[in-house]
This record gives sequence, C-alpha cells and structure tokens, in this order.
Amino acid sequence: MKLTAKFVRALSLSELQPGAIAGVELEGTQVLLSNLDGEVHAVSGICTHEDYDLSQGFVLEGAIVCTLHLSQFDLKTGQVYNPPATEPLRVFNVKIEGDIVFVEV
Repeated sequence: MKLTAKFVRALSLSELQPGAIAGVELEGTQVLLSNLDGEVHAVSGICTHEDYDLSQGFVLEGAIVCTLHLSQFDLKTGQVYNPPATEPLRVFNVKIEGDIVFVEV
C-alpha cells in the first residue's frame, strides 16, 4: 500500500535566515532545509555515502559539504559533485504560507 505524500510543517521562515541550513525530522525522515538568496530548498538530510547528518556540514557556493568525507551536494537539485558519494540526495517540495515552511514528505 502506497501512502500519499503530504505537506508537513517544518519550521518558521524566521528560523532560516538567508545562507542558513537547518536539519529537521519530518514524519521519520531527516530533511535538510536551506535558504539560498531568499529561496528555501529541501533535500535529504542524510549523506548518501554514509549515514551521516548533513546538518553538521557547511554551505559552500550553494552546496552542502558533508564533514565526514567532504562529498558535496547541490542544495537545490541534490546532485552530488564529488566522491566518495555517488548517489544524489532526494529533493522535497517546499511551500511557504505566511512565516511557516512546509515540506512534502
């Protein structure tokens, strides 16, 4: 049985200033939110190389850098830029209503 996706409240937009990232758990899924030049994006919050929390990483030119082995992932598309990771991150739909950020999980 396939469950349908739904938008879940993630955080307040005021908690995610431009240039910032935030890791949240939504419906049992780790999600990494980012605010890139006023646009909010959401990707999987776990590195595809090893089970590591990407919210512990840092942002470099629109990518999240996993501090465990330095793989980089595009925060908009989930694309992986360098090894050891080879699989992209899952991308989630985002919507903003007022000051609330919702993510489709």
